[in-house]
Amino acid sequence: MKKTLLFASTLLALPAVSYASPYFSLQDGDGFKRFSVSVGALHVMPQGKAQPFRVNTSVKEGETAKVGDIKAQTVLDNIKPGSSVNPFLKATLDGLALINADVASALSGTAEIRGLSQWDNPGTGLEADDVTTLGIMTNYFFTDNISFEMKAGIPPKVDLQGKGKIYAPFSATATPMGGALGNLELENDIFITDLEAHGPAASARAWTPAFEFQYHFGKTGVNKFRPYVGLGLMYAYFNELEINPRTEQDLIAAGHMIANIKQGQAGASLEGTPSNANPKVELEASDTFAPVATVGFTYDFNEKWFAVGSLSYAHLQNDTTITVTDATHGELIRSKADIEVNPILAYAGIGIRF
Repeated sequence: MKKTLLFASTLLALPAVSYASPYFSLQDGDGFKRFSVSVGALHVMPQGKAQPFRVNTSVKEGETAKVGDIKAQTVLDNIKPGSSVNPFLKATLDGLALINADVASALSGTAEIRGLSQWDNPGTGLEADDVTTLGIMTNYFFTDNISFEMKAGIPPKVDLQGKGKIYAPFSATATPMGGALGNLELENDIFITDLEAHGPAASARAWTPAFEFQYHFGKTGVNKFRPYVGLGLMYAYFNELEINPRTEQDLIAAGHMIANIKQGQAGASLEGTPSNANPKVELEASDTFAPVATVGFTYDFNEKWFAVGSLSYAHLQNDTTITVTDATHGELIRSKADIEVNPILAYAGIGIRF
């Protein structure tokens, strides 16, 4: 996966605190400096919740595939509870299972596959961790009260924690021995991966420049403490996306499962047998724009140096796509989920005006 984070502003009215300043000899509102820059710590606290993955595969709903060689016990383990089974067929399967034998492909017939074309995974998703980085804020003042700020900083590496387990809701109608002994209804939720089991499910580097118009209360030369509010827009871009190696292995195994069905070895897909394919996993994250809002203050030490603190909120949401592909079969699996970041950003720094 790899793109996502933050920066902000919300319009809140704060009272101006005014008093005569012994540090400045400027007339009220005169001599304000046009440029300022500050550097400090930026702590990002995502507030969003995990959104469920939706999975699509290349197996169409109702697609017919050859079963191929399959262990009798595997068939027994996947028979749909409560479904009727021909007594002779059941006895045959039981006998083969006792000696750990296979049902040969000549007898296993075909199966109509259902459930793997598309499904949702409630309770799954990705959530961004808190992160701290170096922030840089530059301001150009059109007047003593109105400015345009650009927010930047060192792009942090953000961990994405996985939530929940992904299962494939497999079902099929099999016709062993050409249907001479009736059909077999198969059903099972096939485990794919546990997104919480191996640490962060993924990570990405987040590039999040933001641009904001601000209103500063008070006056230069009169007020050392000057609250401000701002409103703007943030652009979020994510690269260096990496997926957890253990999760990647699970997704490669899922790719083999789908490839086996496409290769006429549906039975092997139930047994987790590797196919002849070479599945590759890719993670992508979309670019996005987000509105940002800020409330903050500056405190002047003198006419050049000042301290600054702010809290911002960005309504940021993008989507992450995981694909499993193979050179022969093309795209085997596409899994997509929204990532709600919606961060609160706390900034504290020291700046200079010039």
